[in-house]
Amino acid sequence: MLILFIIVWGLLAGWLAQLLMGRRSNNYSEALVAGLAGSFVGGLIISLLSGDGLAFRPSGLIGSVLGAVILLALANTFRKPGPKPKPASRKRR
Repeated sequence: MLILFIIVWGLLAGWLAQLLMGRRSNNYSEALVAGLAGSFVGGLIISLLSGDGLAFRPSGLIGSVLGAVILLALANTFRKPGPKPKPASRKRR
């Protein structure tokens, strides 16, 4: 049951981060990885801000989403741009 909760938590945090980034994709694997890893990145940021030093720990939903947004922004900077979609041609009648 705990593993299922962790997976759902990661998906929720990743999905919220994708919404905040303005992405409307259905890439659930990217959302899961960003949410799970973002939880630890958010926990690291919160521990640094609170003065606890470099302590990796899982964080709450706000820290998870914050970490996932940071990870998605980093992924977007290093991702190669795909081919540009061609505009749909209009047929004249």
